[in-house]
Amino acid sequence: MIFLIGGFLVLIVLGFPIVFSLGLISFAYLATYGIPVITMAQKMVSGINNYALLAVPFFILAGNLMNTGGVTMRLFRFASALVGWIPGGLGHANVLGSMIFAGMSGAAIADAGGLGTIEIRAMQDEGFDTPFSAAVTAASSVIGPIIPPSIPMVIYASIANVSVGKLFLAGMIPGILIGVAEMIMVYFIAKKRKYPVHSGFNLKETVDSFAKGFFALLTPTIILGGVMFGIFSPTEAAIVASVYAMVLGFFIYKELKIKDLYNVIAETIKTTSMVVYIISAAAIYGFLLGREQVPQDVARLLFTISKNPYVIIFIIIVFLTVIGCFLETTAALILLTPILVPPALELGIDPIHLGLIIVLTLMIGLVTPPVGVVLYITANVAKISFESLTKATAPFLVPLFIVLFISAFFPEIVMFLPNYLLGTY
Repeated sequence: MIFLIGGFLVLIVLGFPIVFSLGLISFAYLATYGIPVITMAQKMVSGINNYALLAVPFFILAGNLMNTGGVTMRLFRFASALVGWIPGGLGHANVLGSMIFAGMSGAAIADAGGLGTIEIRAMQDEGFDTPFSAAVTAASSVIGPIIPPSIPMVIYASIANVSVGKLFLAGMIPGILIGVAEMIMVYFIAKKRKYPVHSGFNLKETVDSFAKGFFALLTPTIILGGVMFGIFSPTEAAIVASVYAMVLGFFIYKELKIKDLYNVIAETIKTTSMVVYIISAAAIYGFLLGREQVPQDVARLLFTISKNPYVIIFIIIVFLTVIGCFLETTAALILLTPILVPPALELGIDPIHLGLIIVLTLMIGLVTPPVGVVLYITANVAKISFESLTKATAPFLVPLFIVLFISAFFPEIVMFLPNYLLGTY
């Protein structure tokens, strides 16, 4: 166990990429203990041989198609018309736009890099300072993987062997709560700093923007409705989302051109390959952790501290918060899910509830230094320093953690929709 975990941490400190750290320490373990090296290839291949994981590339593709095909622009215009008159103006539109886009892409990076470009530019043009504009964009992009669909939830479900559909539904209410909490924060900051606001609610503009963005706004309904009513599986929903985004871009909005497909597909392949590479490398590493009975050791350690489920949940949140600051989300999810699920099950914690807690906590890691991927992307889009964005984003960690703890210690909020619509676990 010391060899595996200690060696992995040493390689990370030395600056090796996570995927190479996982692969190298796994190879070294196999060679040291005389285990056939072919085991590494077998486990890496079997780790990605999962039907649910097919959803990952297609949700990434759907997000890229929407960003290129004019869907995100129409979503933001509608959000701006709907809430731009509230003190905080386009800050609220930024959050609402992320909530709507969350029902389409399933990835925080797609939100920050695609919709974020539009949101930050619009807020700058209306007189918002750049750090605040970027901070709202970064914080609201966390909602992307919480409101379904969600790529991290697909990965968790495939590892923990739970229903993707139930996990999707579990994220609905917490995702909405995050959006509301962030809008409250925007309101108070905007009032204090006297940020610009639209003059009153304009019904005509709202109706017009809704009509122009109607087909785009249908996307979450199609995806969630199809999954809830059993028309298609979550994996098939990702394909439907991609096809629908292509139809919107080519035939409805006519902003997607044949020449754009190369860049869209290339970016999708690039992002997917990184995710799949990490999953496959983590598969062999996870197998070796299991061989050394690390999950059982962690369970025993937790049980020596307490057998109260809420105490254990609190410890898990603290642990994941620290891990999320240093470890890339997908890698953390793949490595820690097999370790945390067994002791949680022994304590009677619902794996769906636990999955939501794990995903939400790791998503907060996306906006915390030093490895806050969304912070880096948003800083690059806004053309500001990482340090200034980190400082501006700090107040938004308050609503994020408030919703996290509400979701953790009031499981009825998380489990209401899955149990009501799909039955108890």
